[in-house]
Amino acid sequence: MIVITAPTGRIGRQVLGTLLDSGHPLRVVVRDPARLDPAVRDRVEVVQGSHSDPEVLAKAFAGADSALWLVPPNPRAEDIQDHYLDFTRPACAAIETQGVKRVVGITSLGRAYGRHAGLLSPAFAMDALIENTAVAYRALAMPFFMENLLNQAEAIKATGVFLTANTVDRPLALVATRDIAAAAARLLADASWSGRESIPVISPDTLTPQDMARVMSEVLERPVRAEQVELDAYEATMTRYGMSAAWARGLADMAAAQNDGIYDLHAAEHTTRGLTAPTDFRQWCQDVLAPALLA
Repeated sequence: MIVITAPTGRIGRQVLGTLLDSGHPLRVVVRDPARLDPAVRDRVEVVQGSHSDPEVLAKAFAGADSALWLVPPNPRAEDIQDHYLDFTRPACAAIETQGVKRVVGITSLGRAYGRHAGLLSPAFAMDALIENTAVAYRALAMPFFMENLLNQAEAIKATGVFLTANTVDRPLALVATRDIAAAAARLLADASWSGRESIPVISPDTLTPQDMARVMSEVLERPVRAEQVELDAYEATMTRYGMSAAWARGLADMAAAQNDGIYDLHAAEHTTRGLTAPTDFRQWCQDVLAPALLA
């Protein structure tokens, strides 16, 4: 039995879609089963509720061989560390009491950074909690999600500008969520691994935001430019959009850590070893961004 948390989110949905025809029995944990595609809902076992609830987790993890662990974002959370750990503590208890064998977690690249990194730091704390259990663990370590740019699709279409708190001329490791999902699905379906390992999932092209704008311009056949926003202004904008002060500060501190090179060591090391995800930024723009702008 494979358990998938957050099956209606961007990553969980793709993992679920990949595994549907794998022959493995699947169980999903979801607050609102109506958000699942009816064709999918009829082919999986559904446990309704939040995967922060100990009773829900005990039911979901009973008899499970492997589980996808993904803490959903909550932009209104008043404490970003508590948000992550309030999900993960009951998960660790259920993992041990229910005898889950393997867990694949979605986390961040750069755990060795050693300094505060905003929204990335609670993900590292999550990893540490899971590693304190007896479960075999694969931490899929992510850099900057290409899909973050979809939040600005309308602005890119209307103005030809995307705003970023990242330094516009500093290279940034990237990843497409479909590559994360593919890596997670492979591990969940594989019963042969044990122990603990962090596995970076990184696009073959590390680009500056200016480079991204150039690629977007070529794919979209319209001028696009990257405009850097100061971190304080970025944080203030996020609070105006309704985010809590803690979440907005977490985003700003994450961008500061990215600008300080939190991804660089692992990105260089694993690219050298050939451990790259298949989707480059141009392909992602063609397959995902361009259709989103046309929708």
